[in-house]
Amino acid sequence: MLVIPGQRGADTCDRGLNLSRRDLLRVGGSGLLGLSLGSMFQLQAKAAEENRTGGPGWGKAKSVIMIFLQGGPSHIDLWDPKEDVPDNVKSVFNSINTKIPGVRYTEILPRLSQLNDKFTLIRSMSYSPNGLFNHTAAIYQMMTGWTTDKVSASGQLEPPDPRDFPNFGSQLIRLRPVTVPMLPFVMLPRPLQESNVVGKGGTAGFLGRAFDPYTLYPEGDDNDMNKMDRIRVDDLRLRPEVFGTRLERRANLRNTINAGMPEMERAVADYNLNSYYDRALNLVLSGRARDAFDLNKETTQMRASYGRNTFGQSLLLARRLIEAGTRVVEVVWPKVANSDNHSWDHHVGLNQRMRTQSGPMLDGGLSGLIADLDQRGMLEETLVVAIGEFGRSPQKGVSTSGNGNSSDGRDHWPYCYTSLVAGAGVKRGYIHGESDRTASSPRRDPVHPGELLAAIYHAFGIAPDTMVNNHLNQPRELVQSHPVTAIFS
Repeated sequence: MLVIPGQRGADTCDRGLNLSRRDLLRVGGSGLLGLSLGSMFQLQAKAAEENRTGGPGWGKAKSVIMIFLQGGPSHIDLWDPKEDVPDNVKSVFNSINTKIPGVRYTEILPRLSQLNDKFTLIRSMSYSPNGLFNHTAAIYQMMTGWTTDKVSASGQLEPPDPRDFPNFGSQLIRLRPVTVPMLPFVMLPRPLQESNVVGKGGTAGFLGRAFDPYTLYPEGDDNDMNKMDRIRVDDLRLRPEVFGTRLERRANLRNTINAGMPEMERAVADYNLNSYYDRALNLVLSGRARDAFDLNKETTQMRASYGRNTFGQSLLLARRLIEAGTRVVEVVWPKVANSDNHSWDHHVGLNQRMRTQSGPMLDGGLSGLIADLDQRGMLEETLVVAIGEFGRSPQKGVSTSGNGNSSDGRDHWPYCYTSLVAGAGVKRGYIHGESDRTASSPRRDPVHPGELLAAIYHAFGIAPDTMVNNHLNQPRELVQSHPVTAIFS
């Protein structure tokens, strides 16, 4: 058995060899096949070079904004309309031309239709459900790249558990730490949720709480469109009685005490406590995060361009956080699934709700973000992904997941749906894949959610099959999929 190791060994005399004792034994055995140690080093160097230049889009991203359209938007009623189909399939919304000749959206997306020369649309997202027909399990798959065995017949999962697979954002900040005193991973304006299962797929899981996102969930009902004006970040602000110099003196005192306790230092060395303490101290003293959260620093015109609602202002805040040095921002659609008013979970009343609520919010906010990032030059290194956990059924009024649906409602549909990807080497003005006549399944180039997640890792220069040890110290890949590199230029 031949093994070409890719990580530094820790149990040999010369750690610079990047070999373990087991690797040396395996290589020694390979001499029977005519492979010398020198040849092995040549292969190792070649493998390392391939890792550094992993094809189109490799390592182009410095940050990512994940826009999670929780609830499952209807692709047919947004960006993949179909003509010459039965009335119970065809969207009630008129289709319109876009910036790309021959590509049509519905009238729900007038602003995005004039910006689609700046992003890629994947019209062939698809997976076959395995306990993933309802929101919680599908969200977990999208956010972690893994499924779970603990799924009820309805697709619901248990609440978050420290043994869960980590959210992809937690994996990213572990492998690509921030380089400035800034929050590495922020989730807003509400948690991932279905019914009473809150936060599943939104934590660092077995990586530990040090890699959990900073959660910004402003007070107020989900229908409160002004809640982002009441952001509170008290834990990032020094109390009035604690001045910066005083806090720094405390840090110096801590260092003095630690210097006199070498045994204790050695005992906690593996926990890197100094690093954690210094990072928190720098974050509070710098004021960088507090400034980023201050939306009042933006002009009235800029805030209006995103939409003066929770979703639009969350995307504007995402841009400000990325600009300040945050690595990962996840913007969760501000209305929970299984609810009315502004939700994407359109089992009933799709026509009215999409026309007056969810549709305009999506079009204004997402177009505002893409145009703003592009104008600032930030789209070159910022990956933007907009996706739901699935789409909606081509046929109206039918049940695909056990839910009741009105004659103008659509049920859950994981077999074919659409996602949007932009920035960081992603092709502009490109349509990847194609759905069939009724948008029921991909006609060509199907893309599994895991492949899109793998593409995110790829964009950061991280091999999707990179191993991480779980809570049982078992090695697991970041995601068991190959990246869809065709979306990169």
